[in-house]
Amino acid sequence: MTQLAGEIQTKRALKTPVDGLYARIAYRIGGETKSKEVERFLKFATVGVLGAVVDFAVLNILINTILPPLNSTGEPQGLIFPIGDGFLFENVGIATTIAFVMAVLSNFVWNRLWTYPETRGKHLRRQLGQFVAVSSVGLVFRTFWVKLTYAGFGTLAVSMLTTFNSNYTATLDDTARLGANIAQLLAIAVVMLWNFFANRYWTYKDVR
Repeated sequence: MTQLAGEIQTKRALKTPVDGLYARIAYRIGGETKSKEVERFLKFATVGVLGAVVDFAVLNILINTILPPLNSTGEPQGLIFPIGDGFLFENVGIATTIAFVMAVLSNFVWNRLWTYPETRGKHLRRQLGQFVAVSSVGLVFRTFWVKLTYAGFGTLAVSMLTTFNSNYTATLDDTARLGANIAQLLAIAVVMLWNFFANRYWTYKDVR
């Protein structure tokens, strides 16, 4: 009965124009024994790229509108929590957290419908809970990474741009936004690998 339900769910899997291409690539790389797993990774990576688009779009909308990184005096701004002398959760951290949540929701829906359609018979809330738990580990890493490195990356990027174009000038806001995007790009690459393997062997461990 369980196997039949899984087959029915698989027949209802989302179809996309790249399915045939991915199947052929996966067979060339993995042969008969590993092709399905390779195909899943290709789909998961594609979903990750789509999530990255959502991620960067939301981040840039927020830091260019309601959550600017710096105030008028060039100092970081955000929410102050009453921890110790006061912990500042900077706008960059808030923006990257919101962007991350939106990307996670996008990734979960696409993976459930496309990458792992066999799991659609599994309880939705439990699967979402596991997916969010794995993603939350990545969120903690990414939030602190972006917070700690965006200023340095921004300064480095502006310095390089100035070397190539002496007429280029950047405000403190421009530098902060550029640094936030660079820091986030590097974090996304690391977190995507973590998400794939952690979800494969926990959230989707019963998929054969």
